[in-house]
Amino acid sequence: MQLQKEVFEALRELKANNNRDWFETHKKEFKKEEKNAKNFFEALFELLKTHDEVDKMKMFRIYRDVRFSKDKTPYKTHFSASFHRVKPRLRGGYYLQIEPGNSFLACGFWAPEKADLLRIRKEFELDDSEIRALINSKDFKDTFGMLKGDELKTAPKGFDKDHPAIDLIRKKQFIVIKEFNDKEVLSQGFMNEVNEVFKKIRPYFDYMSEILTTDLNGVSLID
Repeated sequence: MQLQKEVFEALRELKANNNRDWFETHKKEFKKEEKNAKNFFEALFELLKTHDEVDKMKMFRIYRDVRFSKDKTPYKTHFSASFHRVKPRLRGGYYLQIEPGNSFLACGFWAPEKADLLRIRKEFELDDSEIRALINSKDFKDTFGMLKGDELKTAPKGFDKDHPAIDLIRKKQFIVIKEFNDKEVLSQGFMNEVNEVFKKIRPYFDYMSEILTTDLNGVSLID
């Protein structure tokens, strides 16, 4: 399945006319392209199922929550979806955003729960050799560059600021991102390319899933 240029055109129009009056007037045409994007995400979901255990796909609403934002424009200017791995055995998540000039996929851990974040940090404190081997591998670097995510400016409470793995321990998120230009997004092979990139994150997901389903002694936490 291939995304058509009309999907981008609808998003460009919305960005140029981000107000409720315009949206209501053009809602029928916009919803048609939103449905086309949803069909694309659903097809990608089926592809993901062929090589990973994912149990749901969520396409995010176009409406923005402006209650706590200085930006009061009512609509997002992108289409996006997330793909949920079977929990609690499998951890990590997939995300894809489609937007003119700002399309990308992301994988990883956006907002780890407090207990999970502590468990990850404790693992890196104990031994960071395996995670470094993964994120410094040629395949990982060629595909994703470097591990990204928000981080603390100093050591978390209870951790040594001079620990050799403090660069990893400081992190609050553990994500990777790969960007795509508009030509790539509208190409016939885009869905397969995204799917192939998703495949490349599996060694990282497998490692992090093992951490988050065991204690520091390697004993399973899953009944």
